[in-house]
Amino acid sequence: MTGSLHLTKDGGVLKHVRLHSSSTDAALAFDADGWALADIAVKAGVIASISAAGTPEAGDLGGRIVLPAFVDCHTHLDKGHIWPRKPNPDGTFMGALNAAGEDRAANWNARDLEARMEFALKCAYAHGTKAIRTHLDCVAPQEDISWPVLSELRARWQGRVDLQGSALTGVEQLRDTRWFTRLADIVREHGGILGTVTYMVPDLDDLLDLIFRLAAERGLDLDFHADETDAIEAVSLRHIAEAAARNDFQGKILVGHCCALARQPSDEVKRTLDAVAARDISIVSLPMCNMYLQDRRGDGTTPRWRGVTLLHEMKARGITVAVASDNARDPFYAYGDLDMHEVYRQATRIIHFDHPVADWPRTVGANPAAAMRLDAGQISVGKPADMVLFKGRSWTELLSRPESGRIVIRDGMPIAAEMPDYSELDHLMV
Repeated sequence: MTGSLHLTKDGGVLKHVRLHSSSTDAALAFDADGWALADIAVKAGVIASISAAGTPEAGDLGGRIVLPAFVDCHTHLDKGHIWPRKPNPDGTFMGALNAAGEDRAANWNARDLEARMEFALKCAYAHGTKAIRTHLDCVAPQEDISWPVLSELRARWQGRVDLQGSALTGVEQLRDTRWFTRLADIVREHGGILGTVTYMVPDLDDLLDLIFRLAAERGLDLDFHADETDAIEAVSLRHIAEAAARNDFQGKILVGHCCALARQPSDEVKRTLDAVAARDISIVSLPMCNMYLQDRRGDGTTPRWRGVTLLHEMKARGITVAVASDNARDPFYAYGDLDMHEVYRQATRIIHFDHPVADWPRTVGANPAAAMRLDAGQISVGKPADMVLFKGRSWTELLSRPESGRIVIRDGMPIAAEMPDYSELDHLMV
């Protein structure tokens, strides 16, 4: 059933594999679940042809699934893997915020950041991720430490992981216009994305106008954390969309979390979704982290809601939606490994990406790639042969096991990367 993979630097053929209709534009005969059996020819690192699979034969790949290399559009590599030295004391959002802030002030020098972010990139690459956007905490003086580290890592990982950085700071910090203008200049200098965490502060609209203006003046895209709460009155996603319209912003906008939307009345939901759809704003949900943090009551009772946003309603409006890893082994999420197969498995269970599967696989490929201005997430002729070959032959096989035996193919060749051992970080945890 598993067959053999014969790829060299000159090329080869993935014989008798399964492609999903959401992941390719090839003209194949797809079944009711969206699958088609295909042969993928690779030459010099590029997909040379995709054709209907021939007659099964000994040694072929037996219908194993091939998906595009993953795109992870919302992570926090600067926080990653600090759990051993700074756990969340009670699993709450405030517990996470306080713990991460304390650890940042005490430990986040360039050496510490570089080691932990490098470790995270090794994990993501070995799991099959091609591109990552990470948020960077920008609480003075951290911005002067973190952005040079990001630029160094981006250069080092070029050709393996496309690394983007987005500034992260509380929206109230924008009131210090001089400081925030300097931050916008730092972001531009390092080829980043401007961003903030929005709350329902009285001057939210004025602060949003400021960030939109600074981004437009510098040619920067925007990335927001919004409404990561169960508070029904948290409607900053709508305010972001209205600010985009008010400022006629032409750049890309990605908004993460938007948890509160799932708890709001239908008229407020409609008003928000209308505003978001009108401005071509992309939304990313973080199902694993938000289930971990949201509705954690601390009184021995069971959580009552899932913490994810209304992706089905958004998708129905034509809004580009994605899911992503968010945090990994830090106070905001004690688990995780930047494995986008795990993210999609859990999203399928939590958000119901099934019955039908439709084109939900795009949430970990083509959709986040579009939000990040990347040409990725598709298996198409003429594209780089960046794919992940799994053992599963159907959705239920693919999503029932961790798929630790997957084969990651980059530029037409299986990579030799292995998962780094946690002991690599032991020297930082004392």
